[in-house]
Order: sequence, then structure tokens, then C-alpha cells
Amino acid sequence: MQSFEMAIYLQFFLGLVAAVNPVGIMPVFVSLTGHMTAEEKHKTATTANLAVLIILTVSLLAGQMLLDMFSISIDSFRVAGGLLLMSIAFSMMSGKLGEDKQNKQEKSESVSREQIGVVPLAMPLMAGPGAISSTIVYGARYPSMLDTVGIMCTVAIFCVMCWLLFRCAPYIVRFLGQTGINVITRIMGLILGALGIEFIANGLRNLFPGLA
Repeated sequence: MQSFEMAIYLQFFLGLVAAVNPVGIMPVFVSLTGHMTAEEKHKTATTANLAVLIILTVSLLAGQMLLDMFSISIDSFRVAGGLLLMSIAFSMMSGKLGEDKQNKQEKSESVSREQIGVVPLAMPLMAGPGAISSTIVYGARYPSMLDTVGIMCTVAIFCVMCWLLFRCAPYIVRFLGQTGINVITRIMGLILGALGIEFIANGLRNLFPGLA
């Protein structure tokens, strides 16, 4: 039973890695914080990941309530979330960084904001629709208190990993180069697309039992 729960958390963690693609976001982080001092960069990285932790935790705890409020079944949300993940995955596999998560208006507004750790880094680049929908789906699928705590801990571990990556972002970007980052982005897109298909298949199987 314990190994089964660990498999759930590992699958959710890998889904977050694929949905957020922190390696692909690192060049954006480097460019947005290029004018900052080292201390300001560290503060921005901390702010961004704390905001992601709060956003995904609220999505986990309040997601089912929102679905009930609009009379949306979890299976319908699975299908919609799966389609969304596949849309993001196709964009990532074509080598686009962040364009699927942030439109032109959000990009222009973010330039004039001082607190870029929250907008656009945390929202919508990191805690975007893909990560939020994945969190809601897993929270509704495994609603027990133990699973909820486990998913929250998984989100916290993910945020710590992203924080460490951002701290090392200038060195990693310089080492990988744009080609290396594009390769990783495409691989993450492939994994995210497979996860989206899994969401859609499970949702359709429960919505239309005759298909199984």
C-alpha cells in the first residue's frame, strides 16, 4: 500500500515537472532578472516558488469545491485538463518557451511590474493552467487526508527543486545553451502529452463505460 502511494506522488511530481518545465523557464528567469543584484535574484526566486506553493496548495484544497459549485464532474474536468495539457505539450514539442502560458498582454504588463517573482514567473509561467489542472485532478482522485498531505509535500519538494534550479540558473543556461534547453523542453512536452492522454482516457472511460 505504501509503495502504491509513493507511486502516486512520484507520478504527480513528474507530471508537475513536465507541466512547468522549470529548465525551459530558466532562460526567462535569467533575462527578467538580468538587471538585478545577486541578492535580488535570490529573493525573486524565493518569492516565485513560495507563490507557486500557495497557488497549487489552494488549488488542491479548494479545487473540488469549485467543481461542485459549477456542477462539473471530476471526469469531465479530467478530459478538459487532458486536452489542455496536450495543447501545452504540442507547443513545447515545437520548441516554444512560455508562449503557451503567457499571452502578449500579460507579457507587456509584466515588464512594468516590480514584483516579477509573482507575475509572470509564478503565475502564469510556473503555476499555469497545466499545473493547476493536474493538481486539482490528483486532489479529487485521491481525496483522503493522508493523500492530500502527501500531495502537498510533493508540491513543496517540487518548489524547493525549482528554487535550487533558479539559484543555479545562469550557470545551467550557460552550460546547456539554447539547443540543450530546447531538447529538454521537447522531451518534457512528450511526457506531458502522454500524461494528458492518460487524463483523457481515464475521464472518457468513466464518462462512457461502454467504451472500456
